[in-house]
Formats: sequence, structure tokens, C-alpha cells
Amino acid sequence: MRSLLKVTTTLIATGALALSLAGCSPETTGNAADTSTVSGVSGSITVFAAASLKATFTQMAADFEASNPGTTVNLSFAGSSDLVTQITSGAPADVFASADTRNMDKLGEANLVEGTPTDFATNVLQIAVPPSNPASISSLEDLTHPGAKVVICAPQVPCGSATKKVEEAAQITLTPVSEESSVTDVLGKVTSGEADAGLVYVTDVKTAEDKVKGIEFPESDAAVNIYPIGTVKTSKNKELADAFIAAVTGPRGQAVLTDAGFGTP
Repeated sequence: MRSLLKVTTTLIATGALALSLAGCSPETTGNAADTSTVSGVSGSITVFAAASLKATFTQMAADFEASNPGTTVNLSFAGSSDLVTQITSGAPADVFASADTRNMDKLGEANLVEGTPTDFATNVLQIAVPPSNPASISSLEDLTHPGAKVVICAPQVPCGSATKKVEEAAQITLTPVSEESSVTDVLGKVTSGEADAGLVYVTDVKTAEDKVKGIEFPESDAAVNIYPIGTVKTSKNKELADAFIAAVTGPRGQAVLTDAGFGTP
């Protein structure tokens, strides 16, 4: 009987100690690995993000708002170079997510980035064609065939800069019927049937689902785009901006990006 009493007393003491330690530990919200829930943040921010991030950032913003009641994440998507122009011209942005490091560097040179931006994803080009593939495209070189209506991004846009790199790697010169200011515009030309092919990101092909067919090509490895994200120096809610960036770079945000086809930096 004494032995049983001793064991019971020990168990009670152990349980009490565990409860005591739990009460002394820092307050957490949600899963320990979940950086989308942040204590004490409120208000709204505006996130300027590359066009290729539209689907993923729309999902992450909705998740972030749900995890943090009282917060609002406004999203603005365009070509990265256009977004830099808007921010340097005084547009009220709190966070900037670029599809390349070059445009983030431009914002840094203008002294408009807080601290050091964080690389959070990578992306590569893929050829997008209509499901019927009317021009019988099967390689990057096929885009040079006479009569093939090809659309690419303008050189100042990250997807356009990547296009130039793959042209050099393949030693070809493309003669597009148009150069667009964002990758989504290129994709739109293909899905509408205005183009036989377009150079877009692999993530755009995945998002378009059965509206296009994706064609991989080995030269895409010559142009891997790195995506950085940072807080804009003129932000009026840097705490919330930093919290959103933490959510993007955290486990849940990275899972959303991976599901969409993005690579890790």
C-alpha cells in the first residue's frame, strides 16, 4: 500500500511541475512551426508583388488575414520593373516581392528597402503552347521557325531578362510578334489563341492547368530567377509588413510556393 501511495504522489508532483513549466513558457499562438500567426499585429499593408506570384500570394494573404484577425493585406501585381517604378515614384507600398534580384537591387539603390531582402523562391522558364500546339513546337529552337507566332516578356521584366539568357545559351535569336510587360500578359496571349507559343514560368503553366501545354527545354537552367522579398522603407506599418514576410518565408508559405511549382532559393 505504501509503495502504491508513493507512486501516486510522484505522478501528481510530476504533473504539477509540468503544468507549472507550461505556465511559465512564452505564450504561443497556433502550431510552433506556424509563422503566419503573430501576436499583437493589426492594421493593413499593401504588398507589391511580381505578376507570377498572383496565385500564391493571394492564397497566403487570405491565410494570413484568417490567422491574424484585424489585419488586411492589400495586393498589387505587375511586372517587377513596373512595381519598382511605382514605388520610387511614391506609391504607398509596405512590402515588395520581386521576380529577380536586379529589380530589388534597384529599390535598394534608391534607399527604399529596409534591411536586407530575403530570397524566398526560384523559378525557371517553360514554353507554353495552346493544347492543340498549332505550330508543332517541341523545343526552344522551334520558336525561331518562320510563321510561328511567339510572345515573350519585354527585356526590362524579369521573365524578359531570363528569355535573353536562354537565347544566348541556345545561340538563337527570337523574333516575337509582341513583347509584354508581365508574364501573365504573355500567358494571356497564348490562352486566348493570339500566340502559338510564349515563354513563361513553369509556375504559370501549372496555374493555367489545361488551358496550355508546357514544354520543358534544357536551356532553362541557364536562367534561374531568384525571388527576394523585403519591407519598403516608407512603410507605415513595418511590424505587420515584417510579419507577412515571415509568413511567406516560413513553413506554411514555403509549402504554398512548392505546391505551385516554385523552387527553393
